[in-house]
Amino acid sequence: MALSEGGHCLDVIEKYPSEYVHGEYLTLFIEDLMIQCEKSLNDLDAISVSIGPGSYTGLRIGLSVAKGLCFGLEIPLIAVGTLDSLLSLAKNKYPNKGLCACIDARRMEVYSKILSSNGSCLSDAQATVIEEHTFADFDPFVYFGDGALKLKSSWARRNVTFDSELKLSSSGQVEEAIYKYRNKVFSDLAFVKPIYLKEFKAG
Repeated sequence: MALSEGGHCLDVIEKYPSEYVHGEYLTLFIEDLMIQCEKSLNDLDAISVSIGPGSYTGLRIGLSVAKGLCFGLEIPLIAVGTLDSLLSLAKNKYPNKGLCACIDARRMEVYSKILSSNGSCLSDAQATVIEEHTFADFDPFVYFGDGALKLKSSWARRNVTFDSELKLSSSGQVEEAIYKYRNKVFSDLAFVKPIYLKEFKAG
């Protein structure tokens, strides 16, 4: 999670120790981050949350906590697409290249979104089974995210670049969250729900 002020990220807390860590510690992370930045919850003007796609459980937990805080503090909620957050980080690193954000969706399937070198959307958020020539019409591009590693061997002969360092971070939400806040693009606490892109199947 991240805390920003004036459009700048003040600090982040990133933890990846287990699949269920946010369900157990999310509110503690929030408290720690506010203390680190010498802020209180009453200083918040709005809360942004990753709205999906991604882990079903993670999205539900994150949105529930964000809704509860917004309701209690009487501040607006801002929903930011997970792939848009990842692409925001990539645009800062590769400002003039095509970009393909990939989030793991199990097996050889990924959630993906592709931008051209000028920032226009070539392929909107979707769940896709990846094969050797998937998205070949958009080459060349840089691909990244936690779903990208399993594509490396399949796409080895193509004119595409794998970046193993670009990973999801809440700091990627800052730019879009600030834009939506200034333009009053807020989500209705009663009706907003995660974007899954795939139907949930119980294991």
